[in-house]
Amino acid sequence: MRDPARLALTLAIGGLGAAGFVLAHLPLPLLLGPMLACLAAALAGVRLKGAGKFGTFMRTFIGVAVGASITPAVVAEIPGYAATLAFIPAFILVIGLTGYPLFRRLFGMNHATAYYASMPGGLQDMLVFGEEAGGDVRALSLIHATRVMVIVTFAPVIMQYVWAVDLTARPGQSAAETAPFEIAVMVAAGFFGWKIAERLGLFGASILGPMILTAALSLAGVIHTRPPAELIWATQFFIGIAIGVKYAGITARELRHFVLAGLVYALALALISLGFIEAIELLHLADPMDTFLSFLPGGQGEMVVIAIVAGADLSFVVTHHLFRVILVISLAPVVARIWGRRG
Repeated sequence: MRDPARLALTLAIGGLGAAGFVLAHLPLPLLLGPMLACLAAALAGVRLKGAGKFGTFMRTFIGVAVGASITPAVVAEIPGYAATLAFIPAFILVIGLTGYPLFRRLFGMNHATAYYASMPGGLQDMLVFGEEAGGDVRALSLIHATRVMVIVTFAPVIMQYVWAVDLTARPGQSAAETAPFEIAVMVAAGFFGWKIAERLGLFGASILGPMILTAALSLAGVIHTRPPAELIWATQFFIGIAIGVKYAGITARELRHFVLAGLVYALALALISLGFIEAIELLHLADPMDTFLSFLPGGQGEMVVIAIVAGADLSFVVTHHLFRVILVISLAPVVARIWGRRG
């Protein structure tokens, strides 16, 4: 099957998954429906294909949505996040001390694979670092994809149960209610922010670049609203497909070894995250739902999408995920080399 046909089949499967979730009134239908439908198809041996550069472009609207939410009042609040941001280094340390022995000793992976599989950083960055260090790229891809899939699947269920959040509601105003000029500016900010950040070698270019550029436009008073609901829904759809497609071509050995390792790790991560979330809640340092979304390492883009739909404090959630990813990306290669020499 040629690539265009495989892509068309993938989009059709994702569409059927989304429609099924909508009809069943399940949470985040445009994200979880395509993700789980593509996952099921991949496990059944269907040859799927991701949306490539266009899928990456759709992710830029996460950054645009966050940047559009940044106003002078929001910027003034950021220093107040210091108390909860102080938990992030300890959070990463506990995750590393749990994940590395798990992958190294229990699942028998080499040092580089075990180390970068345990680091809760950006998927692409961990794959690049891991490959350079001699890690198994396929193992890293499946483990991190499984981590994201598990957390993104169960987080909405917990949110509906604990906070009664309506995750089927429209994420903002419609395109008909948004000025065409502002939509055009946001689309341009997404594309050019992504490409400029990519040219500069910035990590998370497809999200961080558009976020910075859109924030500047928001603070300058050029735009006054977030991307319309239709763009957020489309973004959810392509993110869901991108997660599910990572399982395409999976073998029985990979399923038994790497996906199982990812499932065990995701469970351990959930328990660690809940411990930190509970500690912050007991100290009354932040809103419980904002803390929940900030300390679940389910992928920066994925957690921000959930935060948008849930109406959470975007600046709080993004600041915490960004700080975690910056620390991991900055320190992971250095610590890996030191740890490797001692090993």
